[in-house]
Amino acid sequence: MRVLVVDDEQELVEALVERLTLRGVEAAGVTSGAEALERIDSETYDVVLLDVKMPGVGGLEVIKRIKERWPRLQVVLLTGHGSAESARRGMQLGAAEYLMKPLKLEELMATLRRAVGGAEGEGS
Repeated sequence: MRVLVVDDEQELVEALVERLTLRGVEAAGVTSGAEALERIDSETYDVVLLDVKMPGVGGLEVIKRIKERWPRLQVVLLTGHGSAESARRGMQLGAAEYLMKPLKLEELMATLRRAVGGAEGEGS
């Protein structure tokens, strides 16, 4: 499984990439929506773990662009408390699921597996 972690908090990105890698996931991380779109354009991922609230190109704009260009790419949204409405909007835009911060690693792993399983079920 290849996962791209996108969050404007550098420490969170590094921690998630490290923890996912230790669990056998091929993970990379970026700290902006613009970087995420550039990376997705040049590399293949199974799932994008995407923060909703980011400066610049925010998570909802990123998911909109992902679904326009790469409709089969699975997106799991990350949201802090108080951003549940944004997460629901992201689901309407095509996110597979959303998770609330702080993350529980086992819940994250299960969610990523479900997202990849859903993509495989679509024939991608």
